[in-house]
Formats: sequence, C-alpha cells, structure tokens
Amino acid sequence: MSLLDHYAEQLDQLRQQGNFRQFRSNQQQGKTIEIQQQQMLNLSSNDYLGLASDLRLREQFFDETPNAQRLMSASSSRLLTGNFPAYEQLEATLTQLFHGRAALLFNSGYHMNIGILPALADAKTLILADKLVHASMIDGIRLSSAKYLRYRHNDLAHLQQLLTQYHADDNYERIIVVTESIFSMDGDETDLAALVALKQHFAKVMLYVDEAHAIGVRGQQGLGCAEQYGVIDAIDFLVGTFGKAVASVGGYLICDPIIRDYLINRMRPLIFSTAQPPICMAWTQFMLNQIVHMQAQRQHLAALSQSIQQGIQAKGFACPSTSQIVPVIIGDSTATVSKARQLQTAGFYVMPVRPPTVPQGSSRLRICLNTQFETADLTQLLDLL
Repeated sequence: MSLLDHYAEQLDQLRQQGNFRQFRSNQQQGKTIEIQQQQMLNLSSNDYLGLASDLRLREQFFDETPNAQRLMSASSSRLLTGNFPAYEQLEATLTQLFHGRAALLFNSGYHMNIGILPALADAKTLILADKLVHASMIDGIRLSSAKYLRYRHNDLAHLQQLLTQYHADDNYERIIVVTESIFSMDGDETDLAALVALKQHFAKVMLYVDEAHAIGVRGQQGLGCAEQYGVIDAIDFLVGTFGKAVASVGGYLICDPIIRDYLINRMRPLIFSTAQPPICMAWTQFMLNQIVHMQAQRQHLAALSQSIQQGIQAKGFACPSTSQIVPVIIGDSTATVSKARQLQTAGFYVMPVRPPTVPQGSSRLRICLNTQFETADLTQLLDLL
C-alpha cells in the first residue's frame, strides 16, 4: 500500500460527498469575474465597498507615493529592523480613529487570531466562544492553555448562564468572551450593546470581538459595529482585518496600551514573523483615508442588502442575514453545488459553502454584495432561486 493511498481515499470521500475543493484561475474587472472565458457577476468577493477593483485609486496612490517609499519587503520582524515609519503612522491613525486606544498591526486576520489568545490566555483563563466563530479564532483557542466552552450562537441568555456559573469559580482569574460582530457564513450579527451591558455585570469578563466583516461597512466612519452601537471603549480586544472592505491586507487590534506591550513581548506569530512590506501599510493608510468619508456607499450597501434579504426570504429560503453577506441555505452539499453551477451558467458567480466551513446539513450559497451592484443586477438571480 502506497503511503499516499490514505490521502487519496480521503479525497475520494470528499468527492462523493460533494465537498471536494479546487483552485480556479480567474480575471476580475469591476463587478465581474471571468473564469474559463465565461464572464459573470462576482457575488463571491469580500470587496464590500468595491475598492479593490478601483483602478483610479491605485493610480492616485502610486502618483502620491514616491519611489523611495515603495518598499516591497520589510526583510525582518518589527522587533529587528522591520518597524518602518509606515507601520507607526498607520497605528497612530487607528489610535486617533478609535478614541485614543492603542493599536497593533498583524500580517493577516488569521495570523492575528491564532496568536492573541494563546499569548493572553493561561490555565487561569476561561474562554467562552460563540458556537459559530471563525476557524481562526477556534484555532487560537485550541492553541491556548485555557479551558474553553462554546455558547449557543448569538444566545446571550445561554452566555449569561455560563458567566453566572463560572464567574464565582476561583480557578479562573479572567473570562474572555469571544465573538464576531458580523458572522462570516450566516451574515447575522451579535447584539454588541447587549453584550457590553452583560459584561458590565461581571468584573472578571473581557470581550474579544472580531469586526472582519464590519470594518468599512458599518458606523458613521466605517469603523465597524462597535462604532455603530457606540461601544468601542467597552471592548477589550477589538480586532479586524484590512483584507475585505478595506481592500488591503493584514489585521489590527484595538486595545489597552498594556495589552499592546504584552503582545509585543509574548505573541509568537508576531515576534517570529517577517513584517508586512511597508508599501502595504502605506496603501492601508491611503484606503482608510477614503473609507471614513464613504457614508453614501455604506447606506447604498445597507439598502441593497435589505432588499436582497427580503427577496430570498420571499422565495421560501431561510436567510438569517442582517448584513451584506446573504446566505441561501439549501442543506445538502451535492444539491448546493448543483445550484451554484446553475447560477454560474446563468452569469452569477455564487460559490457553494459546505462542511467543514459550515455545520453538516447547512450547506448554502453565500452571496456577498458590494456597492457596485444595483438591485436590478440581482433580479434574475432571485428568479433563478
């Protein structure tokens, strides 16, 4: 028996279950994507504000950025020689935007989420995580030495029961509640105001909130749900990514200065990784300067999202979304893949999402909206459902 036979059998099982994945080469322009010479409306990108495909912004950025500042590699970690001015300028901007709180940058959202919790959480820590938090947070929790429990998705009553049960336990010096603001697969959101109010009843509790799908699209300046609901200062670990609506790359943490210093000294993925190229930091800075003024685009995206949610529900599908991520939950993986192919043939690039990304029996089409779309673009899509 070949040493590869085991892996080949596992791949065959994935094919039979309709859960086999492959990379697909593509070309993108504006709101369309071309795969194998077929042009489709791109409904699978996280470019929620349409900025990644905006050639005008790229031209402006390079026109304004001298060659001397177009540094394509940091060449080392920030603790060695990689702490360029572009990093410090971007962190200073984030600090100014987020009410004077400390900011710390990371190479990616995944890199961030697998590093913060293992650095902060020890045997005296209990982590209570929403059942549907992203894989990166699950991996970060598992890499820590903390005990962890999962509370039912968006069920703050269940969370309160767990907090009441464990808060008096002397084995734990701190309890970290981990959630997303907008969830990546269902498109629904946590009631952050209620979560903060709950936290304030328990002295040991700290909040870890991932705004990956909210930064740029929520709040007056696009600072996320925490800004929208006025709770920026009450969240201990406010994290997000630049790789979606901000159209750049990397992750960020907004926190107390003590936490920032602690992570610089203890967070292994931060300490032992080469820093991002400084030009990426300069681009993120440039993009944030645009995003804080894009209130009209955020309003358009919210109206479009609500219209599509209502349209999908009118077709009889379960649709928990309250955001620009709009799932059409079908259930069976094979049926979901078949439906996605039908929509792609009709000119809509909608991808099937299957286990293990989502729980068994909840395979779905995941529609990602952005500000380049109009309601009329999606009328045929709704008809085909």
